[in-house]
Amino acid sequence: MNLSANASVQPARIAVFRALQLGDMLCAVPALRTLRHAFPSAHITLVGLPGARGFAQRFDRYIDDLLEFPGAAGFPEQAARLQALPGFYRQAQARAFDVALQCHGSGKHSNDIVRCLGARQWAGFVPTQAEAVPGCRMAWPDRLPEPLRYLALLRYLGVPAFDSTLELPVSAQEQAAAGALLRHANLDPGRTVLMHVGARLPSRRWPTGRFAAVAAGLAGLGWQVALTGTDDEATLVAEVWRGCGMRAANLCGRTTLGELAALTGRCRLVICNDTGLSHVAAAVRTPSVVIASGSDVRRWAPLDSRRHVVIAANVPCRPCSHAVCPIGHPCALGVSVDDVLARARRQLDESHHAPS
Repeated sequence: MNLSANASVQPARIAVFRALQLGDMLCAVPALRTLRHAFPSAHITLVGLPGARGFAQRFDRYIDDLLEFPGAAGFPEQAARLQALPGFYRQAQARAFDVALQCHGSGKHSNDIVRCLGARQWAGFVPTQAEAVPGCRMAWPDRLPEPLRYLALLRYLGVPAFDSTLELPVSAQEQAAAGALLRHANLDPGRTVLMHVGARLPSRRWPTGRFAAVAAGLAGLGWQVALTGTDDEATLVAEVWRGCGMRAANLCGRTTLGELAALTGRCRLVICNDTGLSHVAAAVRTPSVVIASGSDVRRWAPLDSRRHVVIAANVPCRPCSHAVCPIGHPCALGVSVDDVLARARRQLDESHHAPS
């Protein structure tokens, strides 16, 4: 299969299968942008989670619509609605896709889904070199960072793909709401460190007591600290807020995604777990310190290692496949408060914006 711009027949309908959460979706934006530039007239459908509707709307320059994937065995991102799968496949097949791209991991679980979309041709990653098909199915490049994997796939398919820049568009209304929130909380964005203490999986969370100690330490140095999180993370955020002696502004549950992105773009530094906000910070170019508990740093660390510092303890069980660590969480406990404070201070000093 040749997807190059010089191919004799250009695809009119393209499906992209990627049923993942926000941070993972942001890592695919460079590939989606490249695909749109290569095929400006094609109708591009994202096949993803129901929660990706806002993502598809935000990136409507690259995505024309969303086809909701109801889940299946091997896809832990949502509870599988197996009774909805036949109807999902009928919808997909009715769209008569010219090409379906598998952009959801190695293909061990996702290739069967993509085959059933009924596209005239399908392409993507396969788990092993023995399964590779030149110009069509590429062996999973295990050592590449996530945004670079899908650019590599497009190049394998004949599409020039080299721009790995992340992006996250924010509306004027979202910018205004972020500004109003800062004013209401009496926060000076030039002196504010944003701290996001949650993560979807407990195994990916640094202890709240350590976040609290970092927040108190930064406040003692004259920096303002703002705690963010979703409504579901309110208990975690409250633990940090109380633990730092309430020396931080608690903004948990007070922002939409776009407003959080706008807020992140205004603040001096982000400190967070290796979760979606790490990719938001990379997309809006705000320096960050990312504490990677259990995750595959090689795959998920931001590409700009100077702007975004990742701290990870070297433990043999990384990357972790557990939602809750069964052995006492050595990857998280191996990162000390002093480690994070030192890296945060260095990032703040290098930005030449010390607090007055």
